[in-house]
Amino acid sequence: MNGYRCFACDTEQAIDFTGFNCPACGGNLDITYDYAAIEPAFGAGKGMFRYEALLPCADPGALLPLKIGGTPLHRAQRLGASAGLDNVWLKDETGNPSASLKDRASAVALLRAVATGADTVAVASTGNAGSSTACLAAAMGLRAVVFVPETAPAAKLAQSLAYGAMVVAVRGSYDDAYDLCLRVCDERDWFNRSTGFNPFTREGKKTTSFEVWEQLGQVPDRVIVPTGDGNILSGVWKGWRDLHAAGLIDRLPRVDCAQAENSAAICRAVEHLREIGSDPDWRSVDIGSVAASTVADSISVDRPRDGLAAVRAVIESGGEAVTISDEEILATIGELASSAGVFAEPAAAAPWAAAKQLARDGRIGKDETVVLLVTGSGLKDVAAMPAGKPVLVDANPESVRAVL
Repeated sequence: MNGYRCFACDTEQAIDFTGFNCPACGGNLDITYDYAAIEPAFGAGKGMFRYEALLPCADPGALLPLKIGGTPLHRAQRLGASAGLDNVWLKDETGNPSASLKDRASAVALLRAVATGADTVAVASTGNAGSSTACLAAAMGLRAVVFVPETAPAAKLAQSLAYGAMVVAVRGSYDDAYDLCLRVCDERDWFNRSTGFNPFTREGKKTTSFEVWEQLGQVPDRVIVPTGDGNILSGVWKGWRDLHAAGLIDRLPRVDCAQAENSAAICRAVEHLREIGSDPDWRSVDIGSVAASTVADSISVDRPRDGLAAVRAVIESGGEAVTISDEEILATIGELASSAGVFAEPAAAAPWAAAKQLARDGRIGKDETVVLLVTGSGLKDVAAMPAGKPVLVDANPESVRAVL
């Protein structure tokens, strides 16, 4: 790490900068590296910290005893064949300690908190970032305060509470919880881990790209990312750009944005910029907001807090912006589980819904290598799963034969 650069105005800050946003324009910051000085190899650390050469923190050792990252990449042949696609892969993040990809972001952010001397970490969340922060804070001996909308799924709240976090349920939307978290952190001088606002979260999420590259043994043609705030998508793109800048790969994949149709501010911004057709002046791009409403709570946001970085990622990578209905998202949960053995929460199933739409529209080639980012476990929101009911029988073989 050697400093920061603003996504909007390109203003740079030195490595000793202690803020979170660009002092020139208020935009989100990207952490920068001296790629020429980086050894083009990775270490032997556990999980995501084997990539410490491209992280703003070292392997924490005993400070963080949980293994973060090192998640599997499954080939989903039967699933892909159902949409006429030969090379579909699932990057399965459900095995992380809190059962979501957000643990990668929390690991880097909380290590930054420790480095700055903080003892309380706060976060605004629809659920996953909160349970992740609570989980890792418990493992590291930090106090966690989690701000969530009152509609957050019960399983995610149960996780945060079990880990010992103070959970503040806000009467309002995720965006209301986000703004309240900002104000309280300013007032109490707490470390704010919230997505977009904190540039260190992106650094953790980018390690999914490092793992996909090593596990595939090549660069995929495209990676499809479920998108709400935009931070996972911008992190995935950052990972591929890091690998390219370090000379480890010679081409980049497309990064596709999958959003619920009623929470699609980023997709709308991408489509608008492509209709204009000229190279955008990122300082003047307004991502806008929507009145979000979707069963996929993890990607339900009115105003994407890392929206500009996500829009830049889609456009710079040549990716697609895909919106899907709640009905399509819910249908894909069962398809992923029954055809690939991976149980995803609604937001994590969205990339498969997007892949099917792209295949129907002829926007994915049959032979393309497609990675779907499965960001969280279905056990986090079982109420959303449109499952059937068990078959009730008497305790005798005749009763089973009757229903068979």
